[in-house]
Amino acid sequence: MRQIFIALLGACALISNSFAGLTIEITQGIDQPTKIAIAPIAWRGAALPEDISAIVAADLDRSGLFQSIPQSDMLSFPATARDVRYRDWSILGAEYLVVGKVEPQGESGLRLTYSLVNITSQKEVFTRAVNGNAKVVRSMAHFVSDNVYEAITGIPGAFSTQLLYITSTPTGPGQYIYRLMRSDVDGANEIQLVQSKEPLMSPSWAPDGKKIVYVSFESGRPAIYSQEINTGKREKLTSFRGINSAPAWSPDGSKLALTLSKDGNPEIYLFDLQTRQFKRLTHHFAIDTEPTWMPDSNTLLFTSDRGGSPQIYKLAIASGKVQRLTFRGNYNARGQLAPDGRTLVMVHRDNGSFHIASQDLVTGDLRVLTRTDLDESPTVAPNGAMVMYATKRAGKGILAAVSLDAGVKFLLPARDGDVREPSWSPFLR
Repeated sequence: MRQIFIALLGACALISNSFAGLTIEITQGIDQPTKIAIAPIAWRGAALPEDISAIVAADLDRSGLFQSIPQSDMLSFPATARDVRYRDWSILGAEYLVVGKVEPQGESGLRLTYSLVNITSQKEVFTRAVNGNAKVVRSMAHFVSDNVYEAITGIPGAFSTQLLYITSTPTGPGQYIYRLMRSDVDGANEIQLVQSKEPLMSPSWAPDGKKIVYVSFESGRPAIYSQEINTGKREKLTSFRGINSAPAWSPDGSKLALTLSKDGNPEIYLFDLQTRQFKRLTHHFAIDTEPTWMPDSNTLLFTSDRGGSPQIYKLAIASGKVQRLTFRGNYNARGQLAPDGRTLVMVHRDNGSFHIASQDLVTGDLRVLTRTDLDESPTVAPNGAMVMYATKRAGKGILAAVSLDAGVKFLLPARDGDVREPSWSPFLR
């Protein structure tokens, strides 16, 4: 039996509050989702702060690949795999069932034991356990969702990952409060990391999930900051005259690729976080910006208008050799690479509107994934299943997500203000 202790996430966060308050609106799933039942999790103590079974059901429903069965339809509430009467679940059309129970562990701990049961084959798929406490019940539920999702789909679950995003709230004529926020991937547990009267932009996770970088205009001009997630300790990395933008961590976290115009024109640079040395990588009169790393750590993708319109290029760091990757349409930018290393996700202009599109770097096939307008800032989930992006609805900036096959879509509108520039975390365990 697997046993994992979930640490207290966000225990040392600077400020915890609810501002934008993201909510989930599922707008599209696959035609024949897997029907799954999440039985109420048994617990004999005082009420837990979160409903574990409801969180697991919501996670799986949000993936678009599953349809959870309402608890009001269930004929029995087993807590263990051996208590399952398969006929009760076959009648409901369930293909899978999740059962579990919570028991006290030590002075203030909790132990959640859960099982996944295949109703069709009438076999237990697995039984596992996770330890935590009342403060991390929600994280424990996401952990269960990750395990169930992976067991059925073969793809690692990303329900325990987190998001960074920027909110802006008007405070007066031409005045706004900008906030850099962090939340669970479903919008819950929203925490403010930075607040400023001047714009914030381009948040990006370090590969280990312990640090972030972002651009702030709080000093009157753009500067790139690094900040520790748990302590809030931060450091100004660059504040050259002109552009300081688009920082992107190398896969090993030792370097940043970024855009600087300190030498006169926006160019791509490397910044070594150990030696504090800068190295200029591009030399062109056009605008070179928005670098992102290939998994080999030796190659960068970036946006440039050197061909007459914004397109995505590949740069070999050692040789400086540049190769154009996108040719369809006269606008392709903000390239992000999926974990498979061959699917390029980007902002693509189609019939005058900006959509999110993907391009297979091997075959060259391009697929437009969204049909909303003004879509921007794509960020790919660490399991490669979904792309989060910013878009507009009723003139308001919101976040939305789409699967890479465009079969699943959901929205994360905020209660207040505009939301933009999402950044999906790596796996955090």
